Amino acid sequence: MTGDVRWEGPTESAGVPAAPVAAFSPLLARTQVAHDPVEPIAFDCVKFIVIRAGRARLFSEFGAHFVSVGDVVVLAANTLCGAEPDGWVATTTLYLDRDYVIDQVFWQYASRFQERLDASQFLDTHYAEPTQVLRIGKHRAGLMMPWLDELAALSVEGVPPDRFYRAQSLVSAVFDVLVPFLVVANEGTAVARRNASVPTVPRHRLFRPVRPEALDIARSLRVELDRHWTVTELAARAHLSVSQLRRVFVDAFGKSPISYLTMLRAERMAHLLRVENSPISDIAARVGWNDPDFAARQFRRSIGVCPSEYRRISSGAPARSNPD
Repeated sequence: MTGDVRWEGPTESAGVPAAPVAAFSPLLARTQVAHDPVEPIAFDCVKFIVIRAGRARLFSEFGAHFVSVGDVVVLAANTLCGAEPDGWVATTTLYLDRDYVIDQVFWQYASRFQERLDASQFLDTHYAEPTQVLRIGKHRAGLMMPWLDELAALSVEGVPPDRFYRAQSLVSAVFDVLVPFLVVANEGTAVARRNASVPTVPRHRLFRPVRPEALDIARSLRVELDRHWTVTELAARAHLSVSQLRRVFVDAFGKSPISYLTMLRAERMAHLLRVENSPISDIAARVGWNDPDFAARQFRRSIGVCPSEYRRISSGAPARSNPD
């Protein structure tokens, strides 16, 4: 979330947050049924999406994959993901503030950490994949359904303080099932992923940037997507050095300014491909990518499929036969 209004917690219709709830909570759950496509969108919190019924095709950095009952999608903060229901799909989504997740890791490995920063670095190093699809099976998914239903009920208006520990116990039960299935990245991969997409500093319970400079730069990027931005120009606009800008922006969004711009462009391009019939090269130029080949590579990296394939899937057109 990048607006001026603090996002207190998610309420969704087909995957899109609606009105904020009454009070902040670091953990919330929402159950919904989607019949319509969900355009690629990024949330500033960790998400666990449990498929309860139906089937859908997901688009994200991991590529395009079908998910159904027995699958759980794990998304790091600021990771684009869209979905195309195969008729319909029912999900329960667990939203977790990253500070809260860091605290769980800190106490899980309390014997090996000296301070909370150690837990943050451990999380960045060993659980750095921005997107994972966990194939836990129908039986394990079924075990979690009563816990998820109770969590969703507790989260209707934000988890009240007198029910927080019950909600936390339910999250712990869900984690007990899911964590063994998480892929642990090697350290080399983790460093690259962390620099690109994972926050490294706690955000003090806010689902928006703490520093106004980061918020201003993000707003500028959104307003002028098609502009040829440079990091030097952005730093001058924020009255910061290049290194300071990168640190402030990564702390707030988990991405460098240019990586964040790439995410915004891919998000906008996906929307235009769905609602317009303009040539793909024209749409790419409108979001700031004048080189069609470069645009295709960046789009595929962010969404998981090339622009033409995304347009075909989103329009419901049949797949073309393989000439081979």
